[in-house]
Amino acid sequence: MNQNDLNNILGLNCEERFDYFLMDVVESKDIWILVNEDDCFLKLYSEEEDLEYLPVWPSKDFASHYASETDKALSPKSISLPHFLNKWIPGLKRDELFISVFPTATDTSIWMMSPDELNEELKNELSNMG
Repeated sequence: MNQNDLNNILGLNCEERFDYFLMDVVESKDIWILVNEDDCFLKLYSEEEDLEYLPVWPSKDFASHYASETDKALSPKSISLPHFLNKWIPGLKRDELFISVFPTATDTSIWMMSPDELNEELKNELSNMG
């Protein structure tokens, strides 16, 4: 993906980025997270919502871009869509973590949802694909 495409997609509002996320993840069959040097995934806290959440991205490029905008040493890590649906969704639910879909470092509005909601959206998108 070239820089112009990256900037255009990053310039979308959070609802448009959510739609892009669904289409891209279902097509690529991968979800991207950020991990630190100990391979622990990035988990953020929202004071406004009083909840912890896992940020996820549709590709390595977007996860890398987000990491470059923070002062933390983070690396993108891919999770296959089946593994995310079968293992991560139940784990996030058990740990009471929400999911922030395709956040950017510059847009303060975030698309936040429960693991069950994302699970349902991804499965709906998968069934629409074929």
